[in-house]
Order: sequence, then structure tokens, then C-alpha cells
Amino acid sequence: MISVKVKGVGMDPSQNPLLLLIDQDETMVLPIGIGLSEAQAISLKLDGYVLPRPLTHDLIVSICSSLGASIKKIVVNDIRDGTYYAQIFLEKDGREIIMDSRPSDGVALALTSGSPLFITDKVATHSLPFEEVVKESVESIFGKEDDDKLLH
Repeated sequence: MISVKVKGVGMDPSQNPLLLLIDQDETMVLPIGIGLSEAQAISLKLDGYVLPRPLTHDLIVSICSSLGASIKKIVVNDIRDGTYYAQIFLEKDGREIIMDSRPSDGVALALTSGSPLFITDKVATHSLPFEEVVKESVESIFGKEDDDKLLH
């Protein structure tokens, strides 16, 4: 498993929300397509906004805590037919409970609970080199350069 963090939420060329996960050394990025409401919830968490009423992910973390369970980690563990899958690892009374999840919900829970986030080696094979993604993004904004001065 590879420890990852949320780099941010962006849009693909068709204006669909993308969740960007990067490894701790920032050498690879894993873009995952997500829904608009999930993108908004994750963005709010990343920006540190505290709303007057709990979002669904806040409520789930609160329920877990009230029931004596804790979220230990989130793992984006599979991709099938272009769809990513995740698992939420809970612990209650020394017992591990694993729940199926969409990656976007798992990430929102990780951000809310402070739980670590991982991807499996299988999922990592779908990641892109971070430098390549940055270069392509810069070139799409500023135009193509003959050399790689944009990255230095």
C-alpha cells in the first residue's frame, strides 16, 4: 500500500470534477472522477470551512464516535471497468470492520476524521507521473515551451 494525500479537486477538460491524490513524495498523481456534490464537500474540508450544520461525512464520523468506533484508514483498493473502489477500515472494541465505499466518500471521511489515506499497488499502476501532469497543466494554460524551463 502507498500512503497518499489529497492534492486538490479540479476539473477535467470536459468540466467534470476530479479528485487528485498524490503520494507523499509527490512523484505520482492519481486522478479520480467524482460527483459535483462530493467535490464540493471535499473542497470545503480542504479549505477548512466549518458549516453551521453537519455534512453527511461529519454526521458519519460523529455516529462512529458515538457508537465507540473509530475510522482507522481509508484504502482506494481497486479499479474495475474504469470505476475506482475504496474501503473504510473501522475499529470497534478491538474488532476490525471493513466497509465498501466510493473513493470520494472515503476521502471526505479521511479529511473529516484525520484518518490516513492509502492506495493499493494495483491502483497505483493507474497513476501518472506528477511532473508530467504539472507540465501538461502549465502548457495548457501558458502554451507549449521548447524546453522544460516551466518546471524549474
